[in-house]
Amino acid sequence: MLSRRDFLRTVPAAAAFAALSARAQTKDDFKIRYTLSSALYGTMPLEVILPEVAKVGAESIDIWCKVHGDQREQATALGEEAFAALLKKHGVRVGSSTRYPLGPFKLQDEMAWVKKHGGNLVICGCVGPKNPEGAAAKAAISKFLEDMKPHVAKAAELGVTIAVENHVNQALHHPDSIKAFADLNTSPNLGLAFAPHHLHEWQDQIPSLIRYAGAKNLPFLYFQEHSEGIFKKASKEVEMQQLPGYGGGLDYRLVVKALRDVHFKGVAEIFMHPTPRGIPILPTVAEVTAAVNKSRAYLDKCLRETA
Repeated sequence: MLSRRDFLRTVPAAAAFAALSARAQTKDDFKIRYTLSSALYGTMPLEVILPEVAKVGAESIDIWCKVHGDQREQATALGEEAFAALLKKHGVRVGSSTRYPLGPFKLQDEMAWVKKHGGNLVICGCVGPKNPEGAAAKAAISKFLEDMKPHVAKAAELGVTIAVENHVNQALHHPDSIKAFADLNTSPNLGLAFAPHHLHEWQDQIPSLIRYAGAKNLPFLYFQEHSEGIFKKASKEVEMQQLPGYGGGLDYRLVVKALRDVHFKGVAEIFMHPTPRGIPILPTVAEVTAAVNKSRAYLDKCLRETA
């Protein structure tokens, strides 16, 4: 039997070991959930895209509409039953619908459509003054949140979340507006579609903005960074730098560390914009899928390095 003195010696060591083990387990348990953007494949048919969801380790498909893709229009043309049958055939569910043309105030039917096909997210842009800062940002976001109340109530009724992207030349763009959103948003059915590529002017603030927003305001995140190829024609090498692991300037270790620190439970999308919009990011299905998997492997490496 241990003496009282020997027992007391073991207590601090055991406690320290337990704490270290708990921390290690918490870190090791952190995973990133992925969805696959249909727009990466341009206007390729859903029949061709859906098998790729499993190949990139995604849990769902994010359906995009024109001009970035046309899979939402394809789904409408198929009809509800045929589209549902196609999803079932490939073992895929709709996780989200990206519908910028509808704006934030015309999403009721889209939220119901997403819910019907197994999803819980609709992604859109914001309205209001362009790029407000300081007190103007807080005022703009306050008004936006007030105007969103009936739409958020419908989202709550359906069990869907509206994710609003921080997008250039919109009210939700400057870091001040993101902070105001985090401060003022009270609904779990409304959050950010956090877009690092629209924060390239404040790239060093991206991790701190993730921490400021917290998991409760982050239902969706793009793994995409700024490149000269976003808005104008550039070499394919430069254009591809929007993707993680393709030589861009964003340190994703800091990004995933911030996501780990806030216990991010939302969905992430590896994404980039081709120029012109509506074409696949690479010529073939296999090449697009391989590019997504290259980025995912790089992000996994960043996760290991920050564990």
